[in-house]
Amino acid sequence: VPSALSLRASLRRSLHRSSQGYPVCNSQSSKNYEAIRQQYRSEVPEYFNFASDVLDRWTEMEKEGKRPKNPALWWVNGDGEEVRWSFEELGVLSRKVANILSDACGLQRGDRVILILPRVPEWWLVNVACMRTGTVLIPGTQQLTAKDILHRLQKSKAKCIITDDSVAPGVDSVGPECQSLKFKLLVSKGHREGWLNLKELLKHASSDHRCLPTKHQEPMAIYFTSGTTGSPKMTEHSHSSYGIGLTFSGRYWLDLTSSDILWNTSDTGWAKSAWSSIFSPWIQGACVFAHRMPSFSPSLVLESLARYPITVFCSAPTAYRMFVQHKLSSYKFRSLRHCVSAGEPINPEVMGEWKEHTGLDIYEGYGQTETVLVCGNFKGMKIKPGSMGKPCPGYDVKIIDETSNILPPGKEGDIAIRVKPTRPFCLFTCYTDEPEKTEATIRGNFYVTGDRGIMDEDGYFWFVGRADDVINSAGYRIGPFEVESALVEHPAVVEAAVISSPDPIRGEVVKAFVVLTPEYVSHDPEKMMNELQDHVRKVTAPYKYPRKMEFVQQLPKTISGKIRRNELRQKEWKK
Repeated sequence: VPSALSLRASLRRSLHRSSQGYPVCNSQSSKNYEAIRQQYRSEVPEYFNFASDVLDRWTEMEKEGKRPKNPALWWVNGDGEEVRWSFEELGVLSRKVANILSDACGLQRGDRVILILPRVPEWWLVNVACMRTGTVLIPGTQQLTAKDILHRLQKSKAKCIITDDSVAPGVDSVGPECQSLKFKLLVSKGHREGWLNLKELLKHASSDHRCLPTKHQEPMAIYFTSGTTGSPKMTEHSHSSYGIGLTFSGRYWLDLTSSDILWNTSDTGWAKSAWSSIFSPWIQGACVFAHRMPSFSPSLVLESLARYPITVFCSAPTAYRMFVQHKLSSYKFRSLRHCVSAGEPINPEVMGEWKEHTGLDIYEGYGQTETVLVCGNFKGMKIKPGSMGKPCPGYDVKIIDETSNILPPGKEGDIAIRVKPTRPFCLFTCYTDEPEKTEATIRGNFYVTGDRGIMDEDGYFWFVGRADDVINSAGYRIGPFEVESALVEHPAVVEAAVISSPDPIRGEVVKAFVVLTPEYVSHDPEKMMNELQDHVRKVTAPYKYPRKMEFVQQLPKTISGKIRRNELRQKEWKK
């Protein structure tokens, strides 16, 4: 298969010898950004399958003693249970699961499989097994309600669902309404009527399985968008869009080698988990670390970073905000050398506090469910706090206006990726079964992300906000992120959401919804509002200050933790 040859050649080119004599995959972070961009060449073979062309190649290298004795997956659960799988063990077990999907479930190439599991080892096995069988994976978070599951099952026409005891009752409650659903696999020590038990089947399944040769553009997975601006869409990705497209992310943004241990805290239901818990690290032959936490605990994360030899850490800005509120100086991260963040913009003050206590920068990245990494702050590049960095090779990123003209530095517009004359292979294929919505993302020669931004004179990109979130007040355009960042700098504020509010004179004004820290909750609301307004005037342009403010206990969020400003805005404009 041509893909195997080209990828193996690429692996050989990127190896150097470690002090122990093992060939180690280069991070190449020391290279100049512009040199990297100029040297970048995308090679997309006709056939490509991540399981056979990457994972099985690392297995070969393990057997030949050409890879450090690092596990491929290192999983812990806090109760003393631990799993350490080599690439060879990952291969054997994923082939067993592949046989279960093909034989016990009778699934064929192109059939869709919904996977709703927490961070358990079986989640990784099913991901790889779907690649091997040519079935299309549809991940989901455990926080989905029965109504959410019904929507996903009906919209996707999935033939199989794989989940655990906590979600199975919800599936059973809506199952009769899902005509396409034929097989239900349970990851559990117990049994449930109408379900096949994956753990039991795994004990007896054969590990003899031949990976299906897949063309690079064949569908590999469908990810439901987070739904920040409307109903979640089914975003289809091919075998090459993530399997090859995330190479640059692993090598230059995450700065990984095969000696590294990466911990990514993303929920298993979202595309970011595919980015940094499967493709980016395993392209580089690195170890994926996973901690099954029943719920997110900042103190447990910090304790784990201190306890385990994690070298690279990836988490959301919300998490970093929580970390800096803990006593960071009491933790020693002896192995940690590189930190990244993505999912939403990270506040510069949080970056500053993290560096003050750990000595490490946070390298912010920007992307979407529809893309791989679009922009990033890459190792060796000067970091401008608050900036999403520079474009990732593979994408020609521009700021454009409403008629698709490219705007000069300093001008706000839509963040867009050139798709004509050649569409990047590392862009989503389509919104499944929604050609109109797919076509609506194209303006002229560009894919429009739906985000607003600015490029500065040095080529760095700056996020302003979702296009729907930008506020137009008396002729001034105001991005919510800058105002929110100013608010959270104040010690009284835990988090804030900024939207437009109707105004008879200005058309619309800035309104802030603010969650206060416990120490400030009892303060006089009017005095607190005046204090926060004065604070924003001092740290940003005076016209951006919130003329209206509402103190709330919590903000509406998507399941992935992103603020639903559109929900706040709809309520505000209906008053």
